[in-house]
Amino acid sequence: MKKLISAAIGIAMLGMAANTADAGMKVRMGTEGAYPPFNFTDDKGQLQGFDVDVGNAICAAAGFECTWIVQDWDGMIPALLAKKYDTIIASMSITKERMEKIGFSVKYYNTPGKFFAKKGAGYTISKAGLKGKTVGVQRATIHENFLRDNFGDVIDIKSYATQEEIYLDLVSGRIDMGMSDSVAASEGFLETKDGAGFEHFGPGFSDPKWFGDGAGVGVRKEDDKLRMAINEAIKKIRSDGTYKKINDKYFDFDVYGE
Repeated sequence: MKKLISAAIGIAMLGMAANTADAGMKVRMGTEGAYPPFNFTDDKGQLQGFDVDVGNAICAAAGFECTWIVQDWDGMIPALLAKKYDTIIASMSITKERMEKIGFSVKYYNTPGKFFAKKGAGYTISKAGLKGKTVGVQRATIHENFLRDNFGDVIDIKSYATQEEIYLDLVSGRIDMGMSDSVAASEGFLETKDGAGFEHFGPGFSDPKWFGDGAGVGVRKEDDKLRMAINEAIKKIRSDGTYKKINDKYFDFDVYGE
């Protein structure tokens, strides 16, 4: 009986080894580098941010040798499929639409989307309240999809390549409001000098139909071993305190969400 149990354990271990990526493998990590505080380039040209720190922690936990590659947001998935890099770690939400093209790890954080505008503007989030308004949003995002599906018949949607472009046009008065991830807007704009006269308004939006199941690491569908190894690494950094240290470096709340 003991021999049978040992054999079964051995087979199970072999199965696990066959379904995980090799330690020491070289992994190229794709990110936008223009989405503070999650990913951005500092004054010295170095990539920084929550996504970057989590990505580096995943690599350390999995034993990967990782390098980073910067890619414009709207080219993220095409570049992954073209094998410019092996993963996307760029606050990309896990949605059904994207899963038709690529695979995802388990989530590594989850925050709601929110509207933001000039303080005291008095806007209400309804078709009547937003009718005729111009709303800025980053192109090819869950927030753009949400706006088009729910308010596209009453608002003018202006799409941008980066979040920074939204903030600039809002300050200059070329748009009435913006919509994005609540944390990205807070940390990247509302809490800065330029964003001092602006604020979030209305509730947070997180319906999985549009906002998915949190941000995950994107991989090509055929790279299942890599995906499984990343899942294990996320589980490890969540359990050993590494994730909390990274979280607390950037946020005063748990960004992981429910």
